Amino acid sequence: MGPLLFVALIVSLVPVAARADSTVWRKYGIPSTSAEVDIPVSIFSEDAGSPTDGRGRRFFTRDHRADLTIRSIPNPENASPATFLSKLRPPGGIQYRRVTPRFFAVSSIRNGRTWYNRCNRVNEYMNCVLINYPAAEEREWDAVVTRISLSLGS
Repeated sequence: MGPLLFVALIVSLVPVAARADSTVWRKYGIPSTSAEVDIPVSIFSEDAGSPTDGRGRRFFTRDHRADLTIRSIPNPENASPATFLSKLRPPGGIQYRRVTPRFFAVSSIRNGRTWYNRCNRVNEYMNCVLINYPAAEEREWDAVVTRISLSLGS
């Protein structure tokens, strides 16, 4: 095995999120709901189309080990984040939960994958990001998930 092939093999084994220092970020928006979020397009490089519910977009990593969904879910009653969250029934329960009058953030592990969901209440919508990634790589994903979560606006 030549030295270049060996280096390429080693780099491909490093989790995508671990290379966050060279990550390219872009703002993604849903104009009809004013949702905006920073997306690491160098990590979530494959467009997976529209989500099954709400307005927005889904993205995958090149190897499909992780995915990101940005969506605006109708909330015509303008339910509080606590009320909205109480109607969701994520399989496997919730290990982390933070609920404020403006947003909720929840997370857990299911089938060896960590899922993280944050939704901000804005007018008649809940603007949300949902991220799924290998649980074994949680530390490598922390900075990426945090930036995505904190960038979720409107």
